Amino acid sequence: MTAHAQLRIRVLDEELSEALRSSIAEDGPESGLVFVADRTVGSEWHDVSAELLTAFELSRLAVMAAAPIVYVVWHADLLGAGGDAGAAMVATGLLSGARSAAVEMQKAGVPVNVLAIEDDTPAATTAAWVARLLALEPGGPAGEVVRLGSRHLGKTLP
Repeated sequence: MTAHAQLRIRVLDEELSEALRSSIAEDGPESGLVFVADRTVGSEWHDVSAELLTAFELSRLAVMAAAPIVYVVWHADLLGAGGDAGAAMVATGLLSGARSAAVEMQKAGVPVNVLAIEDDTPAATTAAWVARLLALEPGGPAGEVVRLGSRHLGKTLP
């Protein structure tokens, strides 16, 4: 790993931030990126593009360090059902970015995945799954969406 390898957590919710730091400190890697989408990004293109640019810049550092990446988005936003076009654009942009980065990181065996949560997903549950996804072994899921909650059950999803 390069000298730039470190764990970066970008989250705007204090409760989730605390849960992530606690969970990852116990079992997680020393380097990687956890990027939690901003649901309040707004629907103006400059706001959406700024959010995606922030994700891109942090992801580029993680890729250069061969460190795992987990993007956390809301399931409803992935389906365009969250009521906010900007949040939907960010969620689907992060999914596309995860799949592209996963292709780039495949040979190195470094996981890049998306965790889709619900509004009522407990912070501790989200944090535990982020830690699991950061710690995946080579050959595990890459470029995938892990969905928490029951909203998607019984539905055909893209």
